[in-house]
Amino acid sequence: MKRMTRRDFIKSTAAAGVALTLAGPYSRVRGANNDIRVAVMGIKGRGGDHISAFHKMDGVRIVALCDVDRNVLESRAKPFKDRNEKVDTYVDIRKLLDDKNIDAVSIATPNHWHSLGTIWACQAGKDVYVEKPCSHNVFEGRKCVEAAEKYKRIVQHGTQSRSSRSWAKQVAAIASGKYGKLLVSKAWASKSGQGRWSIGFKPIEDPPENVDFNIWLGPAPKQPYHGNLVHYNWHWFWDFGNGEIGNQGVHQMDIARWAIPGGALPKSVISMGGRWVNSTPGYPPFTDQAQTPNCQLTVMDFGGTLLVFEVIGLVQKAGVDGKKYPSKVDNEFYLEEGVIRDGKFYPKGKDVAENLADVDVKMGPGDNFANFIHCVRTRSRSDLNADITEAHLSAACCHLGNISYRLGEQVPGTTRPDVLDRHEEVAKSWETITQTVKGTLGLDLSKSTYQLGPMLKFDPKAERFVGNAQADLLLTRPYREPFVVPQQV
Repeated sequence: MKRMTRRDFIKSTAAAGVALTLAGPYSRVRGANNDIRVAVMGIKGRGGDHISAFHKMDGVRIVALCDVDRNVLESRAKPFKDRNEKVDTYVDIRKLLDDKNIDAVSIATPNHWHSLGTIWACQAGKDVYVEKPCSHNVFEGRKCVEAAEKYKRIVQHGTQSRSSRSWAKQVAAIASGKYGKLLVSKAWASKSGQGRWSIGFKPIEDPPENVDFNIWLGPAPKQPYHGNLVHYNWHWFWDFGNGEIGNQGVHQMDIARWAIPGGALPKSVISMGGRWVNSTPGYPPFTDQAQTPNCQLTVMDFGGTLLVFEVIGLVQKAGVDGKKYPSKVDNEFYLEEGVIRDGKFYPKGKDVAENLADVDVKMGPGDNFANFIHCVRTRSRSDLNADITEAHLSAACCHLGNISYRLGEQVPGTTRPDVLDRHEEVAKSWETITQTVKGTLGLDLSKSTYQLGPMLKFDPKAERFVGNAQADLLLTRPYREPFVVPQQV
């Protein structure tokens, strides 16, 4: 019997879906004792944190787990069985979404599944907590927003800093105007760990029997399996991930954009850098199997305020010079009157920091997970700390940087683009990248090359590039049936 796709499912249950939407404030029949019944999809890594967060909440029950790896499913389900707690397991999200006993879906899959999982769940009448970035490209993010609005779903994004009172206070202090205009909103996502240095090269082989690789591929193009895809290093391949700017970086991107008064999407973007890693015997130097940059500088213009984003993956490990270059995952704000750093204000010309101005901070209750459950109960989308609309805009900024980078070309390392002279913090970031590459790998960029993307003009309202059809093509991509992100949600 042919398996029903999500599109078929929606068509066949349209009337029922409307009836559920009109039935009451929860849009569904609740579980026993008014419990919120949650399914977690993608449970190998970050999904484990989702399971832990929801399991400890009163009035919340995890009733289903979903993963393409049957070994992972069995491992994650075992504690539930040991506690005599019933939990259903699924390999295919489409079967999970047919389950009327599920109220909300929490998604922690690879990036290329985030939007399709969100849209399908909204269409099935379920609320969604989706990990960052909410989309794999700009088109997908907008479709998530449309799905949340059309089906009246609560959709929360995994950018936890939105639930931080400290960051909210800094953003509010900037918005108050007390410190003058924001000139540069700067972010760093430079950390060590898996895949930042080198992932080497893995051979093409048959997928493990315990992994449904077809479903894992989902919306991505069909291609052979290799060991650098499942379970983590997919981050560094364009078909599945978005590089470090869309991995750890989307957290800092969200803060940086949040801090720009009225900041939605930029008017221009340029990105540069490269993927420089340890040499692998038998392969060209400073290369590995990955595609995304591990060192990247992206500059966006929001109409007078620059967003400067620095990524350096070559940190926390001694290089050829014997030094360990420090990781940095942070945000700073350069204003007319001084700098906001570490939650303090540093006035120009003074060495002593000041406490930030006392400003009103409005936030929904709880951390990101608790805030999500609160809003599922109250149906108050306005109380979401990390609503899907904000999620889309911040994820889109990451995608725009990557589009410039991907359209770039190799240029002599001595090439100095004009954007480096826009603000001293832009030049400082590029200098830090070149020094780190030289110190860790012994690669002198002044005698080599780097990838320099074009300066792209962007229309924030239309969410299209200005006069660049080639760049527009990268706002979306072809999809593989039946895993298609729809034009009409």
